[in-house]
Amino acid sequence: MVTMDSLRREDRTPAQGWRWIVRWLRRRLPTGLYARSLLIIIIPMVLLQSVVAAVFMERHWQMVTERLSLAVTRDIAAIIEIVETYPQNSDYGDITRIARDQLNLQISIEPDGDLPPPRMKPFFSILDGILSDEITNEIHRPFWIDTVGNSNLVEIRIKLENKILRVLAKRSQTYASNTHIFIVWMVGTSLVLIGISILFLRGQIRPILTLARAAESFGKGQKADNFYPRGADEVRRAGLAFIQMRERIERQIEQRTAMLSGVSHDLRTILTRFKLQLALAGDNPDLHGLNDDVNDMQTMLEAYMAFARGEVEEDVGELKLSEIFQKLESDFALRGKTFNYSIEGDDDISVRPNAFMRLVTNLASNAQRYAHRLDIEAKHNAKWLTVVFDDDGPGIPEKNREDVFKPFFRLDSARNLDASGTGLGLAIARDIARSHGGNVMLGDSPLGGLRATIRIPA
Repeated sequence: MVTMDSLRREDRTPAQGWRWIVRWLRRRLPTGLYARSLLIIIIPMVLLQSVVAAVFMERHWQMVTERLSLAVTRDIAAIIEIVETYPQNSDYGDITRIARDQLNLQISIEPDGDLPPPRMKPFFSILDGILSDEITNEIHRPFWIDTVGNSNLVEIRIKLENKILRVLAKRSQTYASNTHIFIVWMVGTSLVLIGISILFLRGQIRPILTLARAAESFGKGQKADNFYPRGADEVRRAGLAFIQMRERIERQIEQRTAMLSGVSHDLRTILTRFKLQLALAGDNPDLHGLNDDVNDMQTMLEAYMAFARGEVEEDVGELKLSEIFQKLESDFALRGKTFNYSIEGDDDISVRPNAFMRLVTNLASNAQRYAHRLDIEAKHNAKWLTVVFDDDGPGIPEKNREDVFKPFFRLDSARNLDASGTGLGLAIARDIARSHGGNVMLGDSPLGGLRATIRIPA
């Protein structure tokens, strides 16, 4: 039966088949630098030893076995020639002694009889084939051999004119039986070399892993003051480049924060004077609009400062997801809206507490403002913390889902902005998530509204 999958496999060109094999290997091979480096060392060594064992050892094994079998066969041929040419005692004592003392063969001559039925040859036996060929070429008589019955001896029976010659020879006389010593030495040496390579490789890869951890910690907003470059020259240069980059980024953030703090201080001073003058003016209906404008300026100024700071100065601490969600649940209940949450995995998370609280609050407030129901599902495993927000609000068009993360971006009917908004809510949320090494993504909710997903490394 021909299926569509088989037809597609048959329609593949050689280039497509090769690319499929490469992709399959990439999925199966380890992704870590240490494991891949080990494979680079081990695979060539295994291939080389396999070639040596298959080519050199097989030829050596076969050649030595042929020469040993030929020598034993010629000794047997000489014994047959003596027995048939020269008169012997009735018990063949002299030829038996000569064979035992001089040729290291145990022989016996039995009265006329039949050879045993042929035995099944072992599947991997080189000796059976080579010894049979040599006896056929040198003796030219019916024979029977047994290389399996006794592991230390090889039995050969040859039919003469009116008798049976039975010969017992040591296996080492007919077969290269010590080849395993070479294999043991080869494998043992390889294991020693691999062990030495692993020690040196760990010393070379450890600085790279340290650099990767330092970069990951910096990406999450954590401090890595104990990092210093070490290892090979290239790794040291990469470490120095990372330190210089980190210092430049920190200086830039400090300068931006200091500048905005100064601007904020000056603007707050002016706003304070405005408020004081408005308070001295008394309860004048003509000034209500001006009061609202001053309050809006105060709100926007605080939002701009929060976005500029990005909570970079906060240290990492422990926080419970359940405490955050319980506060949100109370807030939703006060406004008569539905809130549900579930936590799968560990309740304790390691984040910058105030920043993460603001991240969750921004997304929840967005749903609270425009939806009647919010469901939150948190999953915390060894690698990732994922928090999914599903609401039944109006949602955001797919074409604008990336634009709403831009600072000050506004939709015509903005679901993420109210009348006094600044257009920074989602921008701040993504900035906080990325400072933790993660991200915030938007999608369609099964409730009919917007789905917001927070995903950060655990």
